[in-house]
Amino acid sequence: MSNVDKSTSAFMEKLVSLCKRRGFLFQSSEIYGGINGFWDYGPYGTQLKKAVEKLWWNYMVETRINVEGLDSTVICHPKVWEASGHLAQFGDLMCDCRDCKARHRVDQMADKAVCPNCESTNLTEPREFNLMMKTYVGPVSDEDHAAYLRAETCQPIFIDFHQVRVASRQKLPFGIGQIGKAFRNEINPRNFTFRSREFTQMEMEFFCKDSDAMEWFEYWKNERIKFFRKLGFTEAETRIYEHEKLAHYAKAAIDIEYKFPFGWGEVEGVHHRGTWDMSRHQEFSGEDLTYFDHDNGEKITPTVIETSVGADRTVLALLCKAYDEDVADSKKEGKASEARVVLRFPAEVAPVQVAILPLSKKLTENAQQLFNDIAPYYRSEFDVTGSIGKRYRRQDEIGTPYCVTFDFDSLEDNAVTVRERDSMAQERVDVTQLLAYFDGKMR
Repeated sequence: MSNVDKSTSAFMEKLVSLCKRRGFLFQSSEIYGGINGFWDYGPYGTQLKKAVEKLWWNYMVETRINVEGLDSTVICHPKVWEASGHLAQFGDLMCDCRDCKARHRVDQMADKAVCPNCESTNLTEPREFNLMMKTYVGPVSDEDHAAYLRAETCQPIFIDFHQVRVASRQKLPFGIGQIGKAFRNEINPRNFTFRSREFTQMEMEFFCKDSDAMEWFEYWKNERIKFFRKLGFTEAETRIYEHEKLAHYAKAAIDIEYKFPFGWGEVEGVHHRGTWDMSRHQEFSGEDLTYFDHDNGEKITPTVIETSVGADRTVLALLCKAYDEDVADSKKEGKASEARVVLRFPAEVAPVQVAILPLSKKLTENAQQLFNDIAPYYRSEFDVTGSIGKRYRRQDEIGTPYCVTFDFDSLEDNAVTVRERDSMAQERVDVTQLLAYFDGKMR
């Protein structure tokens, strides 16, 4: 249980400050004043995000015989977005405050007639705003060469369905998974990385017969809940929101939500999309996208069950959950008891899993060899700067589960001191047993 009240804006300020200071996340183009809705991942943030993506890919694609992988482009033929309905319907109502010049999404205004920024009632009439990001392909910037950055990663999966199926020799039911960037020209990006204009989605589209679709919907809903339990999220920290109002083509939809400091927010959606997507792309492309079932000799328009999780939102949820403060009994580390900031990441996704710390710079060469032995198996860091106590604190703040101190006794007994992040307990481990020790702790 965390010792920190995470329900306040002050907590988010503290978290954002830590993320910047320790190289997890910072605003894009900051030296030019930044650009709202865009964020860069620093060294530790990159490691954390890639670990989450790797875990998802292994869980959803690599360990299953009925799911294939895809890596599609961020720009598709413009007709893709016409078929999907994004060009006609993908937008929000927005209005401007004539006094403070702030721009707002109407659905996010508690009082639709009052500016939430300055409480003025001098507002423009609501108007439609399409969220697609527009660009141009080719040497001429006109409407004949207009294209769009993808607003979601699922549409290329639908249009590549047959090519993936044929190449992988898959039969229904099977899925296609993808991790990639998506872009939405949000009116009002907010809550750190929760709502951004550029973000990463981890999506899997599962193609099946309509008669089996609800069974698969329940299966994938439960699998996705298991994934978040694997990341350490408890039932108290997450909830399932069942949609009562569904899209006209959908039969069921749920969101997996996390209790962020700013309130409950969606991190993943699981949707029964029916045959809408495949039917629309067949209609607009003129291509036959049906599946021929050899068992009963019939053509089937595949029904789609979608699992779509935001990688950035998952990382943000992990950061919020992991952040803690305690009072460390630091006598063994040569310091008095003091306040300690620590990120309690699960070892599987921690940006650094093992830190190698020579007690003295004189031991650098020996400790470097130890790093070389450990680094191929675990995300590792070599740190020789500052006192051992300061280095422990640095590793606590980036969430490193284990620190390994190579001291002068190590030259004699071929053993090192392993310090555990959460309890700060220390034990002596023979160097030849170190990999086996971590295997037992982190796998």
